[in-house]
Formats: sequence, C-alpha cells, structure tokens
Amino acid sequence: MSATASGFVPGSGSAILVLEDLETALERGAKIYAEVLGGAVNCGGHRMGGSITAPNPEGVRRCIRAAVADADITPGEVEAINGHLTATFADPYEVKNWAAALERIPKDFPYINSTKSLVGHCLGAAGAIESAAVVLQLYKGFLHPSVNCEDIHPDITEYEDKIPRTCIDNPELRIIAKAGFGFGDVNSCLIFKKWENNKRSN
Repeated sequence: MSATASGFVPGSGSAILVLEDLETALERGAKIYAEVLGGAVNCGGHRMGGSITAPNPEGVRRCIRAAVADADITPGEVEAINGHLTATFADPYEVKNWAAALERIPKDFPYINSTKSLVGHCLGAAGAIESAAVVLQLYKGFLHPSVNCEDIHPDITEYEDKIPRTCIDNPELRIIAKAGFGFGDVNSCLIFKKWENNKRSN
C-alpha cells in the first residue's frame, strides 16, 4: 500500500489449519481457535480490467459480497481485512474494491493489513499462511502491522488511519475477512470469526 512499492518479495513457508465440524470438535473437547463462517471462490476472467496477474474489479467485488452473504453477516460486521495486498500497482485498487463491496466509506472502513509485508509473497502457500495469521490475530486479540508502507499510496490516503503500521491490541476483535485475489484471476474470500466460547490456555 506504499507509494514507492515496486513489486512483491518472494517468500516461502507453509501452514496447516485443521477444519472440523463444530459439533464433533465440541464433543471431543478440541481446542478451537476460530470459526469459518463462510466463503466464496470465483473467476472473473481476463476482461473488464482483468489480466493473468490482476483480477477484474467486478469479479473481486462479487467474491467479497458472496463470502459475506455465505457467512450470513452484514458488510458492517467485518471489523478487519487481511488483504491479498502484494506491494504492486494493484494494492490501491484492492482497497477501493473492498470499500465498494462492503459499502464502507473511509470513516467506517475496517482495519486492513497485509501479512505479505511481514513474510513476503509465499505464492501457493500464501493463503494458508495468511489464514493462520488471521486465526492467531482473532485468538490473541490483536492486529499485526503492515510494514514498509509509511508513505501510503496517494490514491488511498483517505484510508490511512485504517492501515496499522504498529501492532494494535484489540481483544474485542470478532470478524476478519481474508482474501486471495491471485494469478489467473481466481478470487477467494473467507470470513473468520473469533471462537467466543472456548477456555484459553496459553
């Protein structure tokens, strides 16, 4: 989201999230970190501004709206966004697509951060790693910073207050939207919710 961003730094790594039906998890006494409320996947196609590396805006917005609908929440309930955000020209467009899809103006826009700013773009592993980051933020009640974006891109300066540059403690954080708008114009969005009935053991 920086004005001087000039492309992503490749990263590497992996993450595993164990998904389980809530009833069976409760029955066996599993330690639950978060819930997946809903999600959506689509392909916007290489048209209307889309390309092999940049999704078309309408496809992105449709994916976000479909995920929110599948989660059975309102757009106003999204408290934070963990974006795709790759330090390319597409970042300002992504922020504006989120605003349009959620119908949120800068004043009430959710916090938005980029895990890639911390670990690089892990390509095929990016979605899993960033989803794990979302789950940990919900479980521990914080938002990690987006680093190296002190000079916010001029097209999104009105959203500057919603881009954490330092870690924010937020124990009341409940819902985060996680997106991946990737190569080939394949879009995905998941809605995660803090598990509120668990007893934490640190």
